[in-house]
Amino acid sequence: MASMSRLGERLLVACGLVGPAAFTAAWAAASSRQPDYSMANEHISGLAAHDARSPRLMTAGFWALGLSTIGFAAGLERRLHGGGIGPALLGASGVAICAAGTLRRDRMSNWPAPGETPGRQSAVNDGHDLASVVGHICATAGLVSVALRLWRDPGLKDLALPAIGAAVASSGLMSFFARDVVRPGNGIVQRVGISVPLAFTMRLACRLLSEDLRADEPSQPSAG
Repeated sequence: MASMSRLGERLLVACGLVGPAAFTAAWAAASSRQPDYSMANEHISGLAAHDARSPRLMTAGFWALGLSTIGFAAGLERRLHGGGIGPALLGASGVAICAAGTLRRDRMSNWPAPGETPGRQSAVNDGHDLASVVGHICATAGLVSVALRLWRDPGLKDLALPAIGAAVASSGLMSFFARDVVRPGNGIVQRVGISVPLAFTMRLACRLLSEDLRADEPSQPSAG
């Protein structure tokens, strides 16, 4: 039973690798399938809009990231033996990501269609925007809280500052992004702002998995 519990915990931690990889692959693949799509200027969520070429692919990417984030948060809770409020906040961000993927944007492009009033959007689109903001706040706050817990763990202490750095960098980039969402080049700003904490999540997941594997290695008998 202990080995099964150990396996389940590792699978949950591995979600920290699966979700970011699936989400990044989804927006990269959906971007390549979208004619005249500019990754430099357009937002990721537009790839799940009703007029996008492969909206289901991007929606699946949102759900893969959201569910994997929830799973990773549960694994982190077990691995850190509580970990404070950080894992709970990360889990909440996963729920918000799933909501953002379900509440799809009205249009792929940030710019209004000919004859359409700029800034006009549906309540569903508003819900997507709100879910995205909530998800970002929960994720960055969760990283800071987790960093404080990592600092108290001798084996993971070196990851505390990178966790805070990822949270601060992401918050700065996404704040700049939000000030003018149609600014040229904002597609790159958004992608970097999202990818930085995802990269740290993958780093933390790899570290936890490697430590567990080393713990399972039989100790070598001393010579003599």
